[in-house]
Amino acid sequence: MNTRLFARLVAPLFATALIGLSPAHAADKTVTIGYQTDIEPSKIAQASGRYEKDSGYQINWRKFNTGADVIAAMASGDVQVGFTGSSPLAAGVTRGLPIETFFVAAEIGSAEAFVVRNGSNINTPQDLIGKKIAVPFVSTTHYSLLAALKHWNIPEDRVTILNLAPPEIAAAWQRGDIDGAYVWEPALGKIQKTGKIFTTSAEVRKWGAPTFLAWVARKDFAQAHPDFLVSFARVTGQVNEDYRKNGANWTANSPEVAAIARVSGSDPADVPPLLHGTTYPLLAEQPGSTLLGGGTATALADTSKFLKSQKRLDTLLPDYRPTVTAAYVQQAIKQ
Repeated sequence: MNTRLFARLVAPLFATALIGLSPAHAADKTVTIGYQTDIEPSKIAQASGRYEKDSGYQINWRKFNTGADVIAAMASGDVQVGFTGSSPLAAGVTRGLPIETFFVAAEIGSAEAFVVRNGSNINTPQDLIGKKIAVPFVSTTHYSLLAALKHWNIPEDRVTILNLAPPEIAAAWQRGDIDGAYVWEPALGKIQKTGKIFTTSAEVRKWGAPTFLAWVARKDFAQAHPDFLVSFARVTGQVNEDYRKNGANWTANSPEVAAIARVSGSDPADVPPLLHGTTYPLLAEQPGSTLLGGGTATALADTSKFLKSQKRLDTLLPDYRPTVTAAYVQQAIKQ
């Protein structure tokens, strides 16, 4: 994707944030949350209505195909709290979107993977040259794909990279239009049935390009409703802790897995192994130096530098720390 195309896709959306739109919610205790289909424990609390019960807020849940779509909705003010990956988040805050990360949901591992089609004759990285690879642009998997190509010393222009949303990837794969794709659930489980994993984000992390998933909030909403973010952080920490303690014993028949599969649209059999491949930080770990206490801001800065080197961003922020806050998790810990 060239710089001009990237700007056309996202710059107008981020620009709207600069005019100071207020959160659009019908009542004082109503919030719209943008979520995605990633496999992770917060889906359990979402499915059970636990967030609503703990906070006392009415929540309008809106599903999005990509983090870039979530960021766009937050830029417009339609969504006040959102779930997004580190790459679209880095692009958003760099372009001036007034949002802040308040909870690191996951440090991505094998839950995002690069799959190549059986029979595509792709056995080594060099075999990717000339092939058609699909990925949602401005996503964590897009970032990971570009980082993997760089690691393999394959120029980006030697591979045909197609911008497709996860449902479109599954359809294109079914038609035989693409040779590979870097994506997450439920598309990942669908294409893996007739493909093989070439690499995962756990491996790309070892190559120096880590990715993460985060819960973020518009700053104006956060200032007006800190109680909701404290509650949200507390509940998310609780389900992450439950997974840390008991997740190794979860199977496709476990009620927790059924809840995650229902919200994400995944096959329950795909959920346990994907959960095992990712780290879900606990509430007490969030303020630490590796997460909201410094590491998250550093990761956003590093991701933005990479995006700029790939001509996806024109400028960088002098400091990414103001885009991250540990205030709400710290308050949740005290309660």
